[in-house]
Amino acid sequence: MTDGGRAGEVGGTVAAGGMSVELPLWRAISYFRVLALCYALLRYFNSYLHFLHPVAGWIFFGALTLWTLATTRAFANPQRCTWYVLGVDLVLAVTGIVMSGLTDAPARISHGAPTLPTIWAAGTVLGCAAKGGWRPAAAAGSVIGVANILGHGGPTGDNIHNIVLLMVAGCAIGYVIELARASEATLTRALQVEAATRERERLSRDIHDGVLQVLALVQRRGAELGEGTDGGTGGADFAELGRLAGEQERALRTLMTGGPIPAQRGPQQPDATEPRDLTALLRPYADERITLSAPGTPVLLPAPAAGELAAAVGAAVDNVRRHAGEEARAWILVEDEPEAVTVSIRDDGPGFAPGRLGEAERAGRLGVSQSIRGRLLDLGGSADLYSAPGEGVEVELRVPRKATQ
Repeated sequence: MTDGGRAGEVGGTVAAGGMSVELPLWRAISYFRVLALCYALLRYFNSYLHFLHPVAGWIFFGALTLWTLATTRAFANPQRCTWYVLGVDLVLAVTGIVMSGLTDAPARISHGAPTLPTIWAAGTVLGCAAKGGWRPAAAAGSVIGVANILGHGGPTGDNIHNIVLLMVAGCAIGYVIELARASEATLTRALQVEAATRERERLSRDIHDGVLQVLALVQRRGAELGEGTDGGTGGADFAELGRLAGEQERALRTLMTGGPIPAQRGPQQPDATEPRDLTALLRPYADERITLSAPGTPVLLPAPAAGELAAAVGAAVDNVRRHAGEEARAWILVEDEPEAVTVSIRDDGPGFAPGRLGEAERAGRLGVSQSIRGRLLDLGGSADLYSAPGEGVEVELRVPRKATQ
């Protein structure tokens, strides 16, 4: 649901621009977990006859294999790899380490035999580092280290050595990830400023060649006709028209140069504290393709907030009509909660691939980032986009009621 080709602009978690830097690392972690599983299975196959309870080890490896294969896609994508997945991964790694001390022979453990998961446990620490930075990586490494010391061999030289290596690797990768995210956020902001500057220059040329000249002509002709009329109502109307055209011309020139727009004496604006029914503002967007679902009672917001939120919904609906295909349908769901108002716009169109939002914004297409996310940020709210090829697009707009007061 985007301007300029259904793929759209940066928004996100996001985050979306930073995702291009992290995706290769997430894929590497996913591959590492599979290779580490193969390594652990091979080591156990070569030594399981020396274990006190080899059947328990095979049961653990059966569960470990199923979990690793089931979460391969999750570990390849930061959106799918949730903290819940990482928590289960950590529990499985600790379980394997503790089982090692119970199933292996004491003589083998005292001679430095590895744990059942061996280096597979490092994948959990790397996943925490990629997800949250060096602090979660340090926490996960500490838990695994304590499990090694208490459940497998005690504080031996090999255990301490392996724990230090795991902590250093996890914290280093987590710190590098934090730096990469900060750097890409800075780059994204710089690209946004550059794209906005180019757009301003382009609009300035178009405005100068057309709108400003027309407004200047209307101002002159209005003043001339106002003076040439003998004090009648028509003369006052012409003079007022010329004055308004002059004000708009000055405002546009100021906007083109980046300065503050001067105050204008226009029609009286609605009171900012006057409540408006959001549902009533959204009804015009509903048609045979767009279904609106809202509470039976009015969803009241201050007039400016309701207008901006409705405009953001209109931009999202416009993207559905332009980019989702002629047969696509969309659903608008309004949720009136005590602390916030949430509007979700979901369609069944073709969706778009990860990374396309960033590409569109770098190309100077700022429709989503300005018309949708920009409006919600100005309101103190949030705008999240979710999409995948073939799965349509969902836009969630959330405005806290405290921010609208």
